[in-house]
Amino acid sequence: MKFLRRAYERLTELIHELAKFGTVGAIAFVVDTGGLNLLVYGLHWGTLASKVVATTVAATLAYLGNRFWTFRHREQSGLTREYFLFFLLNAFGLLIGLLCLGFTQSILKLTDPLSTNIANLFGIGLGTLFRFWSYKKWVFLAATEITEEVPKELPNESTRTPH
Repeated sequence: MKFLRRAYERLTELIHELAKFGTVGAIAFVVDTGGLNLLVYGLHWGTLASKVVATTVAATLAYLGNRFWTFRHREQSGLTREYFLFFLLNAFGLLIGLLCLGFTQSILKLTDPLSTNIANLFGIGLGTLFRFWSYKKWVFLAATEITEEVPKELPNESTRTPH
């Protein structure tokens, strides 16, 4: 029974984390996608440079949302360490997105807005899977459970040695 209760608790915790992560991710998605489209089609920047800028802004918002809401119950291992790892892992997520965009535009020669946005969505999806896994593993660490070890037998008067 204890095993089932613990499994249920872990599942509900995971579902809550996924829901919060998804909410933060949805906001970051709007910023990333909106920023990419604004920079590429509104300001006529290059696609890859626009993706870097849009993702950097979205990642900053995502860090704040994930640290102070999604994973706030997890152990904090230092803001500098977390921030560095978060952005390092986001760089890998960004690379996934850049590869999808680069492949679509350079290899497939599809540069229209629909193709660009489909490639961006695909890259965001793959990058999100990588980020969720890596944040839990390396950035927002699980809280350590403190267990006190109680001695099995407390010494009584007869077993103590006089000083």
